Amino acid sequence: MSTTDAQAVGPDVLELGRTILAEESEAVARVVLDGAFVGAVERLAELTGETGASAVVIGLGKSGLIGQKLAATLASTGTPAHFLHPVEAMHGDLGRVRRGDVAIAISYSGTTDEVLSLCDLLKRDGVTVVTITGPAGNPLARVADFSLHIGDVTEACPLNLAPSASTTAMLALGDALALAVSSKRRFTAADFQRFHPGGGLGRQLMGVTEAMRFRAGENLPLITRGTAVSAAYQAAEAGAAGSGLRRPGALLVVEADGELAGIVTDGDLRSALIKHGPGVWDGAIDGIMTAEPTTLGVDARVRDAVHVVRTRRFDEIPVVDEAGRPAGLIDVQDLAALKVVEG
Repeated sequence: MSTTDAQAVGPDVLELGRTILAEESEAVARVVLDGAFVGAVERLAELTGETGASAVVIGLGKSGLIGQKLAATLASTGTPAHFLHPVEAMHGDLGRVRRGDVAIAISYSGTTDEVLSLCDLLKRDGVTVVTITGPAGNPLARVADFSLHIGDVTEACPLNLAPSASTTAMLALGDALALAVSSKRRFTAADFQRFHPGGGLGRQLMGVTEAMRFRAGENLPLITRGTAVSAAYQAAEAGAAGSGLRRPGALLVVEADGELAGIVTDGDLRSALIKHGPGVWDGAIDGIMTAEPTTLGVDARVRDAVHVVRTRRFDEIPVVDEAGRPAGLIDVQDLAALKVVEG
């Protein structure tokens, strides 16, 4: 929306929108975590990590929608989880819950009959119950092994009726719970990529060595310091012809022991030719290289390469091992092929 359009809407509507955002933000800020949160995190991490148990998230209405998001966040960050509708549970779906599972029940009032009845059954069957409710001391909280609270929340709805600030606070508390459990279970970026193999997020988390096409010793010749520029580019052309790929947009220059000494991009060569003329071809590659270039380690991820491309405006980035020896070269076309940057 343009500034003119926003002015046409009117200051009252804009002010109401800003007030709602502020009130929802304040509801999140007022959530207090205590020992029950720590206990819930430790129990969830212990049971889902060691015994293969699942987190079973329960809720009805808007709380149910928050529960579905919590179940999805738990599952995507390494904690087995699924959502269980409390009404369907009473008509056969209760068989989805095993004795060692952890139930996470969500209800602002803590008085939702369907949720209360289900949690009472689960508790009697030896299932750990974690609750997320509003004010403390409600019936659902009394059933819980670990009761978490967002407090007494005034809804951001002008009528103080539609769940808004309360659901935002519950959503945030659920995220805190899920991500704390994930951290407790030592969930890594590699694990996250394994659970998100598709889409832009999965591609961003790929290892950079998986994405690079130009690999040292295969289709990327390494040029020793002192090599003539002409010989260096002849080697690059020969390597490209042998691999069936285009020539890389940069050459990597190494010391006698194989450690990376510098990089020469096509732009570097062009600038040198404009400045010094064709005699550049007979000079040593050292004379036109950029020493100590920005590099990525072999354990870096595609998102790290994207960050370098976007912040440093480099089109080619050397990838080196722990000893500083080149493993390969990733360039902007590799990233464009993954659709994580524009080509």
